[in-house]
Amino acid sequence: MNKLLSALVATIALTTTQASAQEVADMSDLEFAHIAYTADNIDIRYAHLALALSEDPKIHEFANTMIRDHTAVNAAALELLDELGASAQDNAVSQTLNTNAEEIINKLSELRGAEFDAAYAANELAYHQAVNELVETTMIPNIDNAEVKALFQQGLEIFKAHEGHAEGMVASLN
Repeated sequence: MNKLLSALVATIALTTTQASAQEVADMSDLEFAHIAYTADNIDIRYAHLALALSEDPKIHEFANTMIRDHTAVNAAALELLDELGASAQDNAVSQTLNTNAEEIINKLSELRGAEFDAAYAANELAYHQAVNELVETTMIPNIDNAEVKALFQQGLEIFKAHEGHAEGMVASLN
């Protein structure tokens, strides 16, 4: 069951961002901002779930890092949008991310113990890989505003570190 769930979670995360890459490239900076903000909030939700369901101190440490870092990036994004007198624009990609996150959260919520920890770690790895690739190869090259682009580049550095940390968690839990 655990391997099957891990594969499902990874597939949902990857399919969401890869299938959307072509339509994302044509979006505006404000739509990019909404996608990034949504993705950050989803990972914060995953982290809160991990804090509630896991007893593993390493999972808790990672989850707390996700909450801290994703909250900080979102705060910086909101501050920049405020300075620019703009608002992030909701879009189909953000909505799909939220819909898929609900499914993942429901599946993860059914698990406990080592099974939950392994599935959470696998989801975090797949999610960071997929989102980081979308940001790096599709969003950043198509961002028009230099300040927005710089914020995305800074965030990507942080989230690549998360990806590496998640990779280590997956390896240690297998």
